[in-house]
Amino acid sequence: MAEFDKKDDAVDATPGISEVDVVEAATETAAVAAIEAPVDRGEPILQVRNLVKHFPLTQGILFKKQIGAVRAVDGVSFDLHQGETLGIVGESGCGKSTVAKLLMLLETATSGEVFYKGQDITKLSGRALKAVRRNIQMVFQDPYTSLNPRMTVGDIIGEPFEIHPEVAPKGDRRRKVQELLDVVGLNPEYINRYPHQFSGGQRQRIGIARGLALQPEIIICDEPVSALDVSVQAQVINLMAKLQDEFNLSYIFIAHDLSIVRHISDRVGVMYLGRMAEIGSDEQIYEHPTHPYTQALLSAVPVPDPEAREGRERIILTGDVPSPANPPSGCRFRTRCWKAEERCSTEEPVLAIPTRFQGVNTPAAHESACHFAEEKAVLAI
Repeated sequence: MAEFDKKDDAVDATPGISEVDVVEAATETAAVAAIEAPVDRGEPILQVRNLVKHFPLTQGILFKKQIGAVRAVDGVSFDLHQGETLGIVGESGCGKSTVAKLLMLLETATSGEVFYKGQDITKLSGRALKAVRRNIQMVFQDPYTSLNPRMTVGDIIGEPFEIHPEVAPKGDRRRKVQELLDVVGLNPEYINRYPHQFSGGQRQRIGIARGLALQPEIIICDEPVSALDVSVQAQVINLMAKLQDEFNLSYIFIAHDLSIVRHISDRVGVMYLGRMAEIGSDEQIYEHPTHPYTQALLSAVPVPDPEAREGRERIILTGDVPSPANPPSGCRFRTRCWKAEERCSTEEPVLAIPTRFQGVNTPAAHESACHFAEEKAVLAI
C-alpha cells in the first residue's frame, strides 16, 4: 500500500490538479482504509441488500430497442459472518451464479447494495475496488476451462501477485506458489507443469490455491465440485473445510447437491426464480423446512436406505419453471405450489419469520417467503 500512497503524494504535488481531484483521492483512500480495517466478529463481514440484476432483451440490429428484461436476480438479501459458510441451493437458472458474479463485481448490479465491512462495494472503482477484489476471491465451477492452458501452474497461481505486488515481492513469489501448492495437497515440484497434465480434482485444487494466493477473507465457490467424481468431491470438500479452519475463511458455497451443501454449510439459502425462498441454519432448512419449494427439493433427494425410501413422502411438482423474463405475479412459486390461493397471485410474500412462529422457540422460526408457511416432516439427509 505504501507504493500507492507515494503516487497519491505525487499527484498532490503536481501543478494543475483540481480541488475536486484531491477530494476524490481522499475519498478513495478512506474507502480503502475502511475495507482493510479489522472485522468486528459481531457484525456480518458481508451484507447483501435487495440485490437486483436484469439483463435487457433487445429487438433490432442497427437500432436496438429494449422490449423486456431477464430478471436473473430480483431482490436478494442475506448476511455472511466471519468464518461462516453460507450455502446457496436451487434449480438451474434460479440466479445462483449471477449472485456470485455480482458479489465479485464481474457483473454490474441493476440496483441494490453489497456491504463489505460496512462499505458499499457496488459504488467503488479504481484503487478501492482493487482492494476489495483482493479480499473477495472466487473458485469457479469448471476446473477445465477456468485455467489458462498456455500457462504453467506457477504462472496461474502467481498471477494474482502481479496484480497485487504488495502481497509478495517479486523474488519471493516462487516460494509462495510452492507453499500454496503444498497447502492444497499438491507436490510443490509441479510448479512448472501445465493444466492438461493434471486430473479434474487436481485442477480444482489449483483453482483453490489461486483463490488463496492473496490471503482473502471471503471465497465465493460457484459449484466447485459439480464437475468432479464423487470420491474426488469428498476430497475437495474436506480440503475446503480444513482451509476454512486454518485461515478463518468465510465461504459462499453454491451447489445443486443438497447433501454436500449440508455437509459444509452453517446456514443455507434456497433460491427460486431470482429470489430467496427460505434461509436458515442447516438444521432448520433440512429438518424443519417451512417453504413448499424447499420441502419439494428435500423430498427429491435420493436416499440410500431402502426401508427409509419406502416410507418417505414424495412431493411431485407440476408444470415447468416460469421464464425469468416473465415471472408470475405475487409469489413466483405459486404456479407449481399445491398451497396456492388467490392471495398468492396478488400479494408478494416477504422473506421473514412466519407470523405463526414469531416469538415461539422452535427451529421452524426462520425466514421463509410464503404466505402459508408451515413445518412439514421431510426425511432428513
